[in-house]
Amino acid sequence: MDSLEKQLICPICLEMFTKPVVILPCQHNLCRKCANDIFQSSNPYLPTRGGTGASGGRFRCPSCRHEVVLDRHGVYGLQRNLLVENIIDMYKQENISSRPSPERKVDQPVCEVHEDEKINIYCLTCAVPTCSMCKVFGSHKDCEVAPLNSIYQTQKTELSDGIAMMVGNNDRIQGIISQLEETCRTIEDNGRRQKSKVCEKFDHLYTILEDRKTQMNLKVNAEQEEKLNYIHGLTRKYGDHLESMTKIMETGIQTMEEPEMAVFLQNAKPLLQIIAEASNTSHLEKVEHGYENMDHYSVSFKKEGRALQNIDFARDDDEEEEDEDELGVDVDGRAGQTTSGEGDSLKEALPPLLPPQPMSTCKPATSS
Repeated sequence: MDSLEKQLICPICLEMFTKPVVILPCQHNLCRKCANDIFQSSNPYLPTRGGTGASGGRFRCPSCRHEVVLDRHGVYGLQRNLLVENIIDMYKQENISSRPSPERKVDQPVCEVHEDEKINIYCLTCAVPTCSMCKVFGSHKDCEVAPLNSIYQTQKTELSDGIAMMVGNNDRIQGIISQLEETCRTIEDNGRRQKSKVCEKFDHLYTILEDRKTQMNLKVNAEQEEKLNYIHGLTRKYGDHLESMTKIMETGIQTMEEPEMAVFLQNAKPLLQIIAEASNTSHLEKVEHGYENMDHYSVSFKKEGRALQNIDFARDDDEEEEDEDELGVDVDGRAGQTTSGEGDSLKEALPPLLPPQPMSTCKPATSS
């Protein structure tokens, strides 16, 4: 029966399913109220229908992270799982008949100082559960205390809220990772496009420009690789952070299943602190808008093209016909035998290869 009860626990409220029970497209079940709560937290800006649920929208299944797309009826358009509802009714009926006593005896932790005293109060001053003897005679006699069940309910609510917040943060970080992957593809496309433009320009030049074409492509490749390495590293950081928060969330869910209040309170506070620290993503870097842009590598060879078109043979009036047999056009890279003066003028027409001026958006931005 215990294994059956675990199958009838809602992954959101961690209680037995409350009718009506809805079944998601991924075949997991939720209380309709819990499904509406998680939908509202995932879609805070969607309008609602009389406060009962939004029309359309989407959210992720808390069990398998499958995306659930709703129609115009919202969560009320999800199919009810009548089989699960009938099993719940039979289980409750069987549970009542097999357990005449509603109270369940559990082993309650005892005080470390007073071994015969059970932990039954909570010290608000020291923020630890303790026993009545510690309050009367022990180290907590001057402290403010409260009933164990009231603090149990308060911290259980805080832990539940923290887990719900982490569910929303996980969806947001997953969206950031998708954007980073899209940024990688954009950088690759821009890099290929710019290399193609560089190659188209250099295809019209002679061998004297081949070394420059190679150098310019190397510069494009270098920045492309640098940006891709940075984006890949940032993606890994977000992925590691997401994995860490998922593990913390699983620990929180396990803690929520703890039936003993004292044990729960012993574990809840440090777990809440871990959740608060893990939810802070300010230390993760953000990519500045336009970081994928590589238009600063655009090239233009109009001036150089005009200089190459003006290259001609150097001829004297009295040696014109004799030189004509000796001079020719080398289509592979040289325009005949030019004089040293023409060679120098060509070099002057071709500016030295300088790295392109980077745009201000090329630098990654760090979160404040």
